[in-house]
Amino acid sequence: MLHRTASLAAAYSPGGADPHPFALPGEQSANPQVVGTVGFLGEANGLIYLYFDAAFARGCTGHLLGMSDTEVEEAGDEVVNDAIGEVTNMTVGSFKNGLSDQGYPCKLTIPSILRGRNFCVEPISDSQRFIYVFETEGQRLVADILLKCGE
Repeated sequence: MLHRTASLAAAYSPGGADPHPFALPGEQSANPQVVGTVGFLGEANGLIYLYFDAAFARGCTGHLLGMSDTEVEEAGDEVVNDAIGEVTNMTVGSFKNGLSDQGYPCKLTIPSILRGRNFCVEPISDSQRFIYVFETEGQRLVADILLKCGE
């Protein structure tokens, strides 16, 4: 959808809260971030957060919507929020389809957007957490997956 190639830079499963999942373990990110999140409910439950550096989120928005950097800047945060929400929704939709194919049917929640720096996500104790860090065109994209199967 964004016509970008991403390579996996790191994958890990922290035992609890990861204070800064956008950064690799031991790092901190001072840059503003745009985080898209979509949940899934059913035989498997969870949330997926996609972390974008704010500048990268604007670039992805421009590419997705065929807008120049200036047009994205003039359109404002709402357009970026919508675009990142849609990217997150499509990404989590693919993940959900994979879960359904494995016998865990579920439905998606509506996308939400968070903005800020150095988010701390603290999962509930009986969920599994997986963090995947991707590099694309010199930018970092992080997928933070919280998963709980069966109940």
